[in-house]
Amino acid sequence: MSLRPQVIQLYKNLLHLGREYPMGYVYFREKLKKAFIKNRHETDPEQIKMMIKRGEFVIKEIEALYMLRKYRTLKKRYYDEPSERLTKDAQ
Repeated sequence: MSLRPQVIQLYKNLLHLGREYPMGYVYFREKLKKAFIKNRHETDPEQIKMMIKRGEFVIKEIEALYMLRKYRTLKKRYYDEPSERLTKDAQ
């Protein structure tokens, strides 16, 4: 069984997640491309499976970062505003 389709799908998923990367899509794409090119000569199926698992972990980490960013944005939206009002009223 070839692992090539799994690797290609992993690459596509990571590219999709990189669209909203804080340092920019171009930066993310270049780093991702370098990582995949660096390991392109790997032929051991067990090693490739291990790298795929690592890539899936990276996907989960990036998703967690995006969720944290959303949480912080919502928190600012709902909790920072009243504290600003309190400081303005106190002055």
